[in-house]
Amino acid sequence: MLTLGQIAHADPVRLPRTSPESQGVSSAKIREFVEAADRQIDTLHSFMLVRHGQVIAEGWWQPQSADKLHVLHSLSKSFTSTAVGFAVEEGKLSLDDQVLKFFPDEAPEQPSDNLKAMRVRDLLMMSAGHQVEAKFSSDASWVKTFLAHPVPFKPGIHFQYNTPATYMCSAIVQKVTGQTVLEYLKPRLFEPLGIENPEWGASPQGITYGGFGLHVRTEDIAKFGLLYQQKGRWNGKQLIPASWIEQATARQTSNGSDPSRDWDQGYGFQFWRCRHGAYRGDGAFGQFCIVLPEQDAVIAITADTKDMQAVLNVVWDKLLPAFHGGALPANADEDAKLKEKLEHLSVPATHVPNVIKLPGT
Repeated sequence: MLTLGQIAHADPVRLPRTSPESQGVSSAKIREFVEAADRQIDTLHSFMLVRHGQVIAEGWWQPQSADKLHVLHSLSKSFTSTAVGFAVEEGKLSLDDQVLKFFPDEAPEQPSDNLKAMRVRDLLMMSAGHQVEAKFSSDASWVKTFLAHPVPFKPGIHFQYNTPATYMCSAIVQKVTGQTVLEYLKPRLFEPLGIENPEWGASPQGITYGGFGLHVRTEDIAKFGLLYQQKGRWNGKQLIPASWIEQATARQTSNGSDPSRDWDQGYGFQFWRCRHGAYRGDGAFGQFCIVLPEQDAVIAITADTKDMQAVLNVVWDKLLPAFHGGALPANADEDAKLKEKLEHLSVPATHVPNVIKLPGT
């Protein structure tokens, strides 16, 4: 079995490909997953399954394709969190730094005690203390708008999903590095992983959106998950400390108690905990980077569906049973059937794309 370092050294742009059975995964079960997804989900755009560092199945629903960039929506947040991790490692900021420290000129004249107490880690945990998200506009500073927003809860104790909080993480990284998150991540993350030409928009103030808007390819999502699966190592180098990976993907705050929902399993630093010991970054309409440490696997999915839990349900119901501890006997017939299925996928002609209105538009 190749190590991740050997894989990346062999070709930093493209991950190696091999058969599912060679990595202990059933081709028939993967095909059942794709068929179930086609029946139950409207609609997937792409799917890539990586085990032991190798791609064992991949498919795109036409007109999507391997070379097309895909919007990640809130899966972008996990990349912004990673930028914070790099900045912490480089000593440019601390998780316990107060948010107001970075923006003295944009703070309210009389900041509340809760606003004064808000720390970087509270932004990452989605526990900034807000009851509702701040609303950004095109004619006002997004940082100033955020800092003027009421903070009724003590930061760190109340979970409230908060895209503007992720934007503030982006703004803080830019403040301490002099680079946008997109610029900052290029030599530290995108280039080492062979993620080519990522696109990421910015606010009217020139700050990378952070919480949304990153465009990369499906394989780039898989590489990002693989970096986290391997505790921050790539091409024989520790790109980001394993301690950061552990913190970012651990349960930092509670967000519910329903054992049947993957959105009730806890939240880390811009990563969601999942059922079955997994964790993920995700974005609206079904963009997923799912890491399964127990199975040494990563699943990358892009989609355009309103029922994101349905996507995860099919993953757990169909893919999870496909994993085995060791290699399986070669099965050329099932492997051929899987490839045939994956090569003839298409978005239904009747599908109406979902859209998100960007802040300030």
